[in-house]
Amino acid sequence: MSPALEAVMQTDQKRYPSQGVMLEPFVHQVGGHSCVLRFGEQTICKPLIPREHQFYKSLPAEMRKFTPQYRGVVSVSFEEDEEGSLCLMAYPLRGEAGDLENVDPTADCEPKHKMLKRSNVKPPALLPEGDYYGKDRTRQMRKEDKNKSHNREEREQAEVLCYSLEKGKVIPQLKHNPWSLKCHQQQLQRMKENAKHRNQYKFILLENLTWRYNMPCVLDLKMGTRQHGDDASEEKKAHQIRKCQQSTSSSIGVRLCGMQVYQADSGQLIFMNKYHGRKLTLAGFKEALFQFFHDGRRLRRELLSPVLRRLQEMQAALEACESYRFYSSSLLIIYDGDPPRAQRQRHCHHGGEEGEEEEDDEEEDEEDPGAFGFHCGGAAGGGTGGWPSMGEPGPLVDVRMIDFAHTTCRHYGEDSVVHEGQDSGYIFGLQNLITIISELEDHSAD
Repeated sequence: MSPALEAVMQTDQKRYPSQGVMLEPFVHQVGGHSCVLRFGEQTICKPLIPREHQFYKSLPAEMRKFTPQYRGVVSVSFEEDEEGSLCLMAYPLRGEAGDLENVDPTADCEPKHKMLKRSNVKPPALLPEGDYYGKDRTRQMRKEDKNKSHNREEREQAEVLCYSLEKGKVIPQLKHNPWSLKCHQQQLQRMKENAKHRNQYKFILLENLTWRYNMPCVLDLKMGTRQHGDDASEEKKAHQIRKCQQSTSSSIGVRLCGMQVYQADSGQLIFMNKYHGRKLTLAGFKEALFQFFHDGRRLRRELLSPVLRRLQEMQAALEACESYRFYSSSLLIIYDGDPPRAQRQRHCHHGGEEGEEEEDDEEEDEEDPGAFGFHCGGAAGGGTGGWPSMGEPGPLVDVRMIDFAHTTCRHYGEDSVVHEGQDSGYIFGLQNLITIISELEDHSAD
């Protein structure tokens, strides 16, 4: 346990309140199969996977600025609200040493009218981390889910969708994007089916990277030439290799996994899902990147230089990371599709180029208040390591690595395979992404 975390635990041992936080779909989830939920304005949560949890807890200092901030662990239950509707509720977790990270659930959560009183019934004991539904039942459910839903999803869910939004507010029935809603419904269904066996799960809390933006435009890119982890079965390995060979993953080390982009002039919100991304050729991938940075009227070229700078910094950091492999990890690029007027005017004044002040956001040293009021600067080894403080204005554009369920390095003592050197597949993808965006920037200047 880090000295910073130990100090916080000694000085902030408050009583756990009896109220929980109602979790909602995270409206800006555009990719991935794991359900991401909105815990509060500045915090999201997702099912705890031991390997990903270990990554965030042991994150190297040089990598912190390129990942979401880790904010602790909560216990999530499948419940009925006062009106009888099914919902997911998060509660503080009294866990092992090092997991006593959540103290005040009112620090970054939903308003009080969205909270529920916890019943006096003693909850069932938590199962070991990663034993999400029991191994046998999990395998059975996965097979059933695949057989029942895979073909239906392919047939029924459009791969590219365009929604028209009312000026100033989202149309109620479009409150959640199709991918986030799908993931949330699947999570509820899985927990409902398993309610007789278990009704308490560990979720990790992470920084919500979109909270500063009025209308977040989000691009989810699956990085690397290999997606399967070292522990994958032969069937899974073959399936992942096939997906890479049939997509741009094998040729350029990156493929589109999900996208939402807002075109302010027309009020259109465009979604692309992973099935569309797998079909893209190199030319199609370049076209999708162009569309992501286009607001329907012009290319947002002021975003390209800061994205390139960030990608180049990330490449340098990864080249210094010995033994790490980020299999099946994604890269998020986020910007505001409807930025404040002052920001628009500032970038017009700079001739479409980014002002220098954006880079300074990552140099703040103040600790940020985490979920349940916990100051999480020490959660990953002390200090914020370059994360912007919560009171600061957001950067023009953000680029982060996410999803570390299959990450490995030599520090993970139980891994049977130990890799040497750099993650060449991920770096290959970064290099090609940098080249493609550089070409986009050059062509836009012509």
